[in-house]
Amino acid sequence: MKIRASHILVQHQYEAEDLLRALKDGKSFEELARRHSKCSSASQGGDLGSFASGRMDENFEEAAFALKVGQISTKPVRTKFGYHLIKRTE
Repeated sequence: MKIRASHILVQHQYEAEDLLRALKDGKSFEELARRHSKCSSASQGGDLGSFASGRMDENFEEAAFALKVGQISTKPVRTKFGYHLIKRTE
């Protein structure tokens, strides 16, 4: 099974928590990704494209596959790359 997801990657947990609050206040996920994400996907609003199980960091993948389409992670997901906020898009 493949899913499609976007993310916002930051280095510190407090940054991810600040961005999570902004999302809860109605800010656009894609705009926040463009402005704050440290990943090369930032220019695409955080879009990572489609991927199957076994392609991403285990913690990231577990969180992404648990989301419903359109849902955003409710807490930052820590990986070796930093802290992610994840949005499942397909």
